[in-house]
Amino acid sequence: MKIIGIREVLATNLKEYRRKLGMTQEELAEKANVSTHYIAMIETCKKYPKPDMLEHIAKTLEIEPYKLFSVVSDPNEPFQQLHQKITSDMKQIVNEAVEKVLNSICNK
Repeated sequence: MKIIGIREVLATNLKEYRRKLGMTQEELAEKANVSTHYIAMIETCKKYPKPDMLEHIAKTLEIEPYKLFSVVSDPNEPFQQLHQKITSDMKQIVNEAVEKVLNSICNK
């Protein structure tokens, strides 16, 4: 499990909540009365807003401020990763088998 810092948590959550509302960085910036550049800097961990601004951004996103710092561990994540690995491996095995059969047919 990768440990991430509070700036990364904020950046990730800000993007997620903004996108859930279907907002662009520009739209959020306009509604929060800040520059688009400022929102982009927060989302890339280059700026860290003051508490008053965090509250203002959260209000603009229609969420409680603490949600900008919530880290939700998805209990299904290990299973999703395993599923992706198995699916990838199966595709590779099937592709190799098909290629082997095609090569044997073509070499006859």
